[in-house]
Amino acid sequence: MKLSRRTILQGIGALPFAAASVRIDAFAQTAPAAPEVPPILFVHGNGDYDALWMTTMWRMESNGVARDRMLAVNFTDPLARSDDTVPQANRSSTEDQRRELAASIADLKRRTGAARLALVGSSRGGYAIRNVIKNGGAGDVSHAVLCGTPNHGVFATDDLPGSEFNGRGTFLLGLNEGESEVTPGPAFLTLRSDGMDKYAQADGRFIGKPGVPTGVSAEGPELRGATNLVLGALDHREVAFHPRAFREIYKFIAGREPARIAIVPEPSVRLSGLVTGTPGGVPTNRPVAGATVEIFRVDSETGERKGNAVSRSTTAADGRWGPVQVDPSWSLEFVLASPDAPTTHIYRSPFPRSSDVVHLRAARPLGPAEKDAGAVVIMSRPRGYFGLPRDVVLFDGKEPADVKPGVPTDSAATLRLPVADTGRNIVAQFGEERIVARAWPAAENRIAIAELTY
Repeated sequence: MKLSRRTILQGIGALPFAAASVRIDAFAQTAPAAPEVPPILFVHGNGDYDALWMTTMWRMESNGVARDRMLAVNFTDPLARSDDTVPQANRSSTEDQRRELAASIADLKRRTGAARLALVGSSRGGYAIRNVIKNGGAGDVSHAVLCGTPNHGVFATDDLPGSEFNGRGTFLLGLNEGESEVTPGPAFLTLRSDGMDKYAQADGRFIGKPGVPTGVSAEGPELRGATNLVLGALDHREVAFHPRAFREIYKFIAGREPARIAIVPEPSVRLSGLVTGTPGGVPTNRPVAGATVEIFRVDSETGERKGNAVSRSTTAADGRWGPVQVDPSWSLEFVLASPDAPTTHIYRSPFPRSSDVVHLRAARPLGPAEKDAGAVVIMSRPRGYFGLPRDVVLFDGKEPADVKPGVPTDSAATLRLPVADTGRNIVAQFGEERIVARAWPAAENRIAIAELTY
């Protein structure tokens, strides 16, 4: 799909103000208005973790949803198997995900006393939601919101018949059988992009097969029987985590517009989280014991530390660090020393509200491309991709050379700096969010990450 600069800029420029395109099938169900928002369970996508829902949960709290009425599932092994029927180390099957999600549903129902919950899923998380609902869980669910879920596959071909992402595979054919593709009972909403989702493309170049038809289109996330909304030029992750997506998620579940989109700061912020690892190079949410986490307050303009560490802790078997009290105006540096991994310096914007899902994962080991570098600095955007020319993306004063233009596909950019630049401050800018990191010496097995929150 080829998009002109004018098309992209017009699309994104209209996002904050234009109503979403709406498609409601003949079988669509309408979410009932309710005076109280039901408890909400958030479900992350392939290879991801529950921390991605942090800003959405902050927005929910800012609209009066109590923190203890929300939960985000953290799948043990979030990455899908190559073949859903064949065991693969540190990867999960659709049945593994269904089982873990069902346990989380039971936990949140027990904690809140609610009869039914609202489920909100990003990408693969929508598969787990549909699987639970279809296989006995419909009575536990009032609303199901599927954000960028490839409901008809990332591809629909005769290749890889065992992949859960194949629209012609057993798993998705089973979920989509019948005249209506949704299970009766819960109200279903799908949110999708208007052509900017890399996993809903007709050409296979985004899955490593340029020029090969995928058999799917931008409409792939839609379902017969659901309310289907198109959110403009948002990318695959933004249709779950962008403020525009939040508005639609809240409105569908609550039956009314949110009172505010902005996050309301708290006077004092309490942070904690989990340290996870990548055994065998596979990202997991398995806890890491014996990791040391230090937290420093840093100058937002220079990235330089302001005094000694405000917190230092070592993880036990549960992998948890913290808690620590911080001011909502502080920019922070997290220093993670995890076994068999580089010391990772993670720079973050101020946290306006408390969170217990500030998870940390060490950077991958330095590879051949970094062997001669004086310093390595990564700019990371977990809740979306970098879109050029759609977005303002500047890394050390330039658009990153390793971010491809057009359909957003990259959520990280890497700088490899000469020895002479070691210790220099590096500015990572995305839209209005600005983070200043320090270039730490690669010779000391250190990597810096400027991790964007928005």
